[in-house]
This record gives sequence, structure tokens and C-alpha cells, in this order.
Amino acid sequence: MNESLSTSVTARTWGKVNLSLRSGPVDHEGYHPLRTVFASLSLPESVTVSPADELRVSVQGLHADRVPLDESNLAVQAAQLLAQWVGRSPDVAIEITKGVPVEGGMGGGSADAGATLLALNELWNVGLHRRQLAVLARPLGADVPFTVVGGVALGTGRGDVIQPLESAAQLHFALGFQDEGLSTAAVYREVDAMGVSALRVDAERELIDALRAGDLAAIGACLHNDLQPVALALMPRLGDVLSVASAAGALGTVVSGSGPTVAALARDAEHAAGIAREWDAAGVCSSTLAVTSAR
Repeated sequence: MNESLSTSVTARTWGKVNLSLRSGPVDHEGYHPLRTVFASLSLPESVTVSPADELRVSVQGLHADRVPLDESNLAVQAAQLLAQWVGRSPDVAIEITKGVPVEGGMGGGSADAGATLLALNELWNVGLHRRQLAVLARPLGADVPFTVVGGVALGTGRGDVIQPLESAAQLHFALGFQDEGLSTAAVYREVDAMGVSALRVDAERELIDALRAGDLAAIGACLHNDLQPVALALMPRLGDVLSVASAAGALGTVVSGSGPTVAALARDAEHAAGIAREWDAAGVCSSTLAVTSAR
């Protein structure tokens, strides 16, 4: 297998919001079965890979000082995974430029891993399609396969079996961030302590139909997250974030993933910016942003 003639390759992926997330009881391997509807958001993660004497990673951009540079970094794990699959040494330099908050429940680390796979697939001339890379990415975690595919998709299994969905809607969100993050592991420990009901198959059918029809009001009514009560218990001020957004006319609100980022669905870009201004005025978020869905 020949290496690309390029000295470096850059790939871009996106942060995500879970429009719906339902979690079942932990299985015998210690994982939670999930049914989730993902949507990519216009929060980019960029990864540049280039040949090097050893595997190393550097990070710049948002919250760069909070990103690990060792093997706990998902981008490093992604490089090791693809190198093992190809049968070569993972001697590359990985340069990450972050645009997704760290520990915000928006899949920033997973997006780094997805972008690393896409970039190395080209640099090493592996020749896998995105759907094939998404399958290969499953051991890296529930969100990584989705970041490889992007758009809007249903995730089943552990959230890592990806089925792209049709969406006629351009989604506009206001995002409310917090200075401190919530650990996904800590959130799931609390979920287990509270007890979890069995997953209901097709619980997200109304949401999928609303996305296909482009019905924003129906999409907003279907926003759901089984982890949200735990996120609110661990960080009670998120309740104020949700309340301010609802008072500002949000079509629906949801804590994204394990939190603490709150996503408020808006009618359009102007409305999303207005919700963000209301959060700023109320002082309930460390920062805010208006974004759109990304393909």
C-alpha cells in the first residue's frame, strides 16, 4: 500500500447534538444500549496528519489546554486502530484545531477521532469509504462512527451502528455553554444508580418523521434525552438555562449528550441569536453561540 504523495492531509468533521437519546440498562459487558438521533452542527474540528518519526499529537483552538496528548486522546487511538488494520506503524503527527467545547456533550473528541480516520485514510491510500470507516471506528466509542458519516443519523447498538436519515429541515440552534464540563462516565454512573428502563424500539419514530417533513415545531416537541435528569442533578443551574430558552420562545430544548451544553431549537438564525442574547442577559451561561445543522 503506497503512501499519498501529499506531505500532509487535512480533514474536517463537526460537533453534534443528540436530538433524541435513549439509554437502556447496562449490558453484561458494561455498556449501555442506545437509540439516538444525531445531527451535525456547524462547529468544526480540523485534523491535519503528516508523516513523522513517531506518533504524536498537538492541539490548538478552543479549550486546547484541556485536551490530553497521550493515548487517552481519541485521535491517537484512531491512528493506532487504522494502522493496526492496515498493518503498518502509526508514525504520524496529528495536529488538531478545536472548535467544539471539551466535555460539553457535543462529541468534540469523537470528531477529532473521525477526522483522523478520514485524513489517514487519504494519507495512507487505504481507500475505505466513509461507511466502511464508520464500521471500523466502532471500538473507539459511540459517537465516533457518526462523526465520520455526519449529517443526520440514527445510532443504535451502543450508538455506534449508524443509519443516515433524511432531513428536509435546516436546523438553527442556540447553544449555551458552561465553564466546567460533565464527565460522561460520572453521568452514566448516576444513571445506573437511578435505574434504567428497557429501550423501546422505534421510540424516535415521530422525530424521524418530523425531520423528513421538515416540521420544526414537531422536531422541537420530540427533543429528548434520558441523561438530562442526571445532568440537571449534577449541575442544577442548567434548569435556569432551559427555562430562559423556553421563555424566549424556543421550539424545544435539550441537554446535549451527557451535558452540560444546552441546545435550544429556534425558528431561524435570527431567533437563535435572540435566544443566545437572552441567556447572556440572564447570566446563566459562560458563553453562547448560534449555529446551524451541518451536512
